[in-house]
Amino acid sequence: MKRFLTRYQTAFMALLLLVMGGLSPAYRSHSYMASKPNPGPGRMGTDFIIGHRGQMIPMVGGGGPELTMSLKELNEEIAGKSKILPGVFTEAGESIDLALVKTALGDGDNTSRAEKLKAMNDELSGLGELRDKRGFLESAREKAAKMNEESNLPAKSAIHPTGSGPGEMKTFGELFVESEAYKGFKSHQGPTDEIKDLSLIQMKTVFSTGAGYEPENLRTGRVELDPQRPIAVIDHIPMLPINSDAVRFMEETTFTNNAAEVAESTATTGSDLVGESAFAFTERTHAVEWLPVFVPVTQQQMEDVEGIGAYLDLRLAYQLRARLDSQILNGDGSTPNIEGTVNVSGIGSQAKGTDPTPDAIYKAFDLIRTNGFTEPSVLFTHPTDWQAVRLLRTADGIYIWGSPTEAGPDRVWGVPVVKTTAVSQNTMVAGDYVNFAALHTKRGITIQVSDSHSHYFTRGMLAVRADMRIAMVHYRPEAFALVTGV
Repeated sequence: MKRFLTRYQTAFMALLLLVMGGLSPAYRSHSYMASKPNPGPGRMGTDFIIGHRGQMIPMVGGGGPELTMSLKELNEEIAGKSKILPGVFTEAGESIDLALVKTALGDGDNTSRAEKLKAMNDELSGLGELRDKRGFLESAREKAAKMNEESNLPAKSAIHPTGSGPGEMKTFGELFVESEAYKGFKSHQGPTDEIKDLSLIQMKTVFSTGAGYEPENLRTGRVELDPQRPIAVIDHIPMLPINSDAVRFMEETTFTNNAAEVAESTATTGSDLVGESAFAFTERTHAVEWLPVFVPVTQQQMEDVEGIGAYLDLRLAYQLRARLDSQILNGDGSTPNIEGTVNVSGIGSQAKGTDPTPDAIYKAFDLIRTNGFTEPSVLFTHPTDWQAVRLLRTADGIYIWGSPTEAGPDRVWGVPVVKTTAVSQNTMVAGDYVNFAALHTKRGITIQVSDSHSHYFTRGMLAVRADMRIAMVHYRPEAFALVTGV
């Protein structure tokens, strides 16, 4: 042990001398060093670094700096000098005009000041390197002290078996775990060993996943939902409350305008000279319809699966909104179905024919402007139909609706475009839904649970029902139009 420590200490001291000797080159190029004259052959000159407090840090001429400063002192020295450089750049301003620096760089032109600034920066870098090596030396000293302390601890005595009696009875598993083969396997060294005393082995069934302990199979928390159409149409329809069982309103169905200029009359008999106007109204009624859906579920499923109630609420509510999203456009209006836009009597219709699709869309918009005297607020189109518009190109191959590197505008003639499969393919639906349509809601989506359905109570089952009551109204049919044959 003593010979080992001697070799260790010798190697460690050599390492220290090597590190100390490597400190010198980083410092001998610094212009901020103050040097004493070379004393001549056989003597060692001494260099000094001027500290931020004005002290002189000695450096040995034949080797590295003397490590006379502690790590704390070096940190303080670096902190002090680090405060000088920011002040220099602050005084120099954004243009870094060194002529504006008043104190830190002294007198002289900009060239000499720049050299002084570089010297200051190099000096700070050198101190940082010295601090790093000083920290290494102190860390090495602590490790050496710790190893020396551990090497002087008394060795633990080994425990040897005593007596000449029969060996202790052990199972095959105990003998295997104590063997060198198993220890090598655990340490990934892979040696093999032989268990020689077979009389001590108790034979057991092979321990395997099939006849022993099956690995646990765990699911992740992710639930991948079946892909369904996003809700898109409802978001563009005004929703208004209603308290009755139907939406009733008066529609002006007769408007006769005979207003006209007339000349002065001198006759004393005859019919009236002023034109007579006529007005008539018709009451329109749209029933509030019931839109329900339900799902049967066992009580055990509701009780044992965390979050199943929230899942059912989410999916049942989606089913109602998806149905309503489609019916707003496609409902046939025959009770209990609500009336969708494409089945409203009196709306405009524009066939595409040989027109480019944007042209046909503009003509449909024109029908809304000339017959409904309003502006369309939205255009609903099937994604595949809009694809043909998005891919339109000029004769020289330029994409009209934007470069393929961009998403492209979802607008046509200034009107927002909504792509949804709620619209039948080959048909586009446009209209002023903001001013002349409304989705009247008597009751929003409600979720209810009951075991009173059929034989559910005796079988431990529940019926989870979601429903709502709504009515869809298009107040001015002329404010809507279709583009067909797209």
